[in-house]
Amino acid sequence: MAVPPIQRSQQAAAADPTGPSGTVRLSWLSDVVLGLLLVAALPLAIVSIPNVVSMIGRLLPDDIARLDLIRAQGLALPAMILTVPLAALAVRRAKAVPILLAGLILLALADVAGGYAGSTVLVGALRVLRGVGAGLLLPASLAAVWGRPPALRAIWTGMLVTGMVAAQGLALWPIDDAKAWQITLQPYPMASGVALALGAIYLVLWLNQGAPGTPGPEAGQRSRPLLSVVPAVVIGALALGTTFGWSEELVVLAGVVSIVVLLALASIGTFEGAAGRSLAYAMVAVGVVLLPTAAQVTNVELHGLGGPGLTGMWVPFLVAGVAGLLGALLVGRLEAASMGWVSGAGLVTVVLGMAAVRLMVPDADGMLLIVPFVLLVAGSAVALTAALRGVGLGASLFGLSLCFPGVLGGYLLGAGVQMSRLRSVTSAQELADAFVSALHLSALVGGFLVIAVIVLAALLARRGGGRSGEPVGAPDEGPDAETDAARKVPVGVSSEVMAGGGRPGRQKGAGGRERATEEGRATGWGDIRVAGPAEISGESPAVPPPAQSPEDVGTP
Repeated sequence: MAVPPIQRSQQAAAADPTGPSGTVRLSWLSDVVLGLLLVAALPLAIVSIPNVVSMIGRLLPDDIARLDLIRAQGLALPAMILTVPLAALAVRRAKAVPILLAGLILLALADVAGGYAGSTVLVGALRVLRGVGAGLLLPASLAAVWGRPPALRAIWTGMLVTGMVAAQGLALWPIDDAKAWQITLQPYPMASGVALALGAIYLVLWLNQGAPGTPGPEAGQRSRPLLSVVPAVVIGALALGTTFGWSEELVVLAGVVSIVVLLALASIGTFEGAAGRSLAYAMVAVGVVLLPTAAQVTNVELHGLGGPGLTGMWVPFLVAGVAGLLGALLVGRLEAASMGWVSGAGLVTVVLGMAAVRLMVPDADGMLLIVPFVLLVAGSAVALTAALRGVGLGASLFGLSLCFPGVLGGYLLGAGVQMSRLRSVTSAQELADAFVSALHLSALVGGFLVIAVIVLAALLARRGGGRSGEPVGAPDEGPDAETDAARKVPVGVSSEVMAGGGRPGRQKGAGGRERATEEGRATGWGDIRVAGPAEISGESPAVPPPAQSPEDVGTP
């Protein structure tokens, strides 16, 4: 008589985390922890960028040169933009989660040691440490969400752009009633501890799941993120040079050259054709305009310039953050074939946000800031989320490596515009008017820059016949692949073919059978035409020249 195999009891199977139900339970829990980690850690990484030490000059000791301290504080962003491409290469060769935890540890160490800084050299070392930690965290977190449910990728983009729009406010908040200047080196030590704890929990869950690896590099993608290292060094050197008495014309020229170089690199450095270029362009555009513009808006709305102060801006920041997350999550539910025009529509929304900056800033009570902030954050989140869905992890990391050099280029351009407006200021009112005028001009320039990016992507997509170029692996490994299967998108059929109702080309294979030819994954942004003003800029370059703080306006 056949003897049935011994079966484990349902209770034993449920208690065993290595069984199917236990694996599903651990996977669900790790996704929740990873989502919370993104919410806590990404803003901490972005808040490393602003250089606000000039705002508390009254607290600086006499034995520390103010300009030298400003230069030392400004080293975080150059360190970040050099680390991101190196970390992007590392996460393709190794596992992303340990690199993610290493970034969190460096951020926490920089926070702990910040309270003991007493010299310019130590300040510079700690800011470099913080920049390296942020540079490790950003690409590692992107790689960590790549094989997870699409909602996590939407949370990543939503928190990235939310952190960028709120970075200046988050950097200024702790120094409002500061008693020591070192607070600029350790703005949120409690939040750093929470993020590190979440990272440790996620590491344990990840190890219990068998420590799954990051998707390996596809052919031709292994060294592409390193292409951004050279322009990062050049842009960082230009930013440092601006603190040595450069004229405003030279500072503006440095910003323009930086942005042109990044767009050229985005055009020739991508390895996924139109889809890869679309993402690279979107990353550059968002980097150039979002954080620098939000920083200028925040400075203009401080009490010293007649605005509502930081307390009057938190509602617009929160509403914009929620709008960005919802926009990113909504894009994750749309058909993959529509991602080309959705990304372009997101950038058009950014242009509208820049126009709103010109029309609605300054605002006496701060509530009108909801409109430009929502347009900027939601538009950026939609553009990046849609563009990420059309490419592989390698192209995504390459695009990310261009984003933060774009931030530095935007700071340079905005600083040059500010310098030109502040040159002949003689009173407190003229100073306030000069800051507002610089913001409006920067918004105009930045808006037309984003329009130029949209047009450039559309022209290159049309020139390429609407194809995405060399197909490199599956665009979305893991959950997105399941989504495409559920939507019955045939393998090998490009997004533009599905969107246009056409049929994929076919070739004769072995044995006379036909097989579909791969035509890529996504189109560019198509024929998008937009008219309207808008902008960019920032508080000052990452290593800014000395300038009067907006909070010191009271003394002409």
